[in-house]
Amino acid sequence: MVYGDKVEVDGQSMVPVALAWYGFGGGGAPDRGSSDSALGGGGGGGAAIPIGAYVKRDGVLRFEPNVVSLLAVATPFVCVAGWALSRVIRALKS
Repeated sequence: MVYGDKVEVDGQSMVPVALAWYGFGGGGAPDRGSSDSALGGGGGGGAAIPIGAYVKRDGVLRFEPNVVSLLAVATPFVCVAGWALSRVIRALKS
């Protein structure tokens, strides 16, 4: 989870929240035809999805989700869970 800086909008304090992940990799292999001992490579990447904000209204702090982003994140998980459940049921019937 990543939390942004507090902002004021129309007299309300908000702290944005995002789901973020990143990864990096690298590798190398000896080159048989060269005097160099190794070749290498690497790369990385990341992503962040805004999932909502903490909003303080009338002295009460609560989380307000970004429904569109949550649906975009949840849809693949629901599909995979349904597929896995169907496989388990199929295996139990056999």
